[in-house]
Amino acid sequence: MRTLASGITYANEMRLGSTEVHPEERMIDCRVSLLDEPPEKAHLLVEMSDVTRRFRISRENALIIQHGAGRQMIRKLAHEIKNPLGGLRGAAQLLERQLDSDELKEYTSVIISEADRLASLVDTLLGPGGPLKKQAVNVHELLEYVVRLIEPGQERIRIRRDYDPSLPMFYLDRDQIVQAFLNLLQNAIMALDGHGEITLRTRAIMNFTIGNIRHAAVASIEIEDDGPGIPPDLRDTIFYPLVTSRSDGTGLGLPAAQELISRHGGLIEFQSRPGRTVFLVRIPLTEAEATVVG
Repeated sequence: MRTLASGITYANEMRLGSTEVHPEERMIDCRVSLLDEPPEKAHLLVEMSDVTRRFRISRENALIIQHGAGRQMIRKLAHEIKNPLGGLRGAAQLLERQLDSDELKEYTSVIISEADRLASLVDTLLGPGGPLKKQAVNVHELLEYVVRLIEPGQERIRIRRDYDPSLPMFYLDRDQIVQAFLNLLQNAIMALDGHGEITLRTRAIMNFTIGNIRHAAVASIEIEDDGPGIPPDLRDTIFYPLVTSRSDGTGLGLPAAQELISRHGGLIEFQSRPGRTVFLVRIPLTEAEATVVG
């Protein structure tokens, strides 16, 4: 009606929710224009095109930039914290040797213990070092291993599997990928607050672009929960360190997982609305056939 009244072309992007046919959200570009007809015979031309791929590539690039900026920021901060921590711990140890009172030594023990705790936190912020120790792994075996780690004490949470049996084995650093999956699964459990359903889904996707690199095939590992969803005010910063909606959270789980997956040339994305939040882990199945998109 707006176009009919004004004659001005109207354009807008619409978000279509997931369906049984299209499980992922889609972005549709809709344009409405007036055909060159007499006013009494006016016709509208409605053009709709799927721009999900363009939207996704733009979003992926934003996530990669965000991850890089957050990683640089947190590493600089971690180094600034770690240096004085060593001096603080050493001074507390020297002081403890000079004290005769066990009661006073309890205070220096607290200082040493807290210094060690902060040092461990800093090591988490700095992330893993050294080259990847890749080996051929079955990603379903890794997921099942992680499930066994978290299942005790989670009797009210249902774990549903939707695995693609055709997904081949590929080369990963097992310990790092286990940690990434563990972080994502624990995040889903916390979102459910003790009861709900988590779906583990795997697929192989052909000719998939991560950032500006096109891969012949990637593994898609999805961790979905039916919790309340990510608060809208956190969605743009969810992968930044120390960002969390929980009072007892550290805000390190998601950025650490993103770092571990990025070391394998992959990326973690997410979709969220009340009742459905899914983190999508994309990892190249082979690096030999990757090409740069111009």
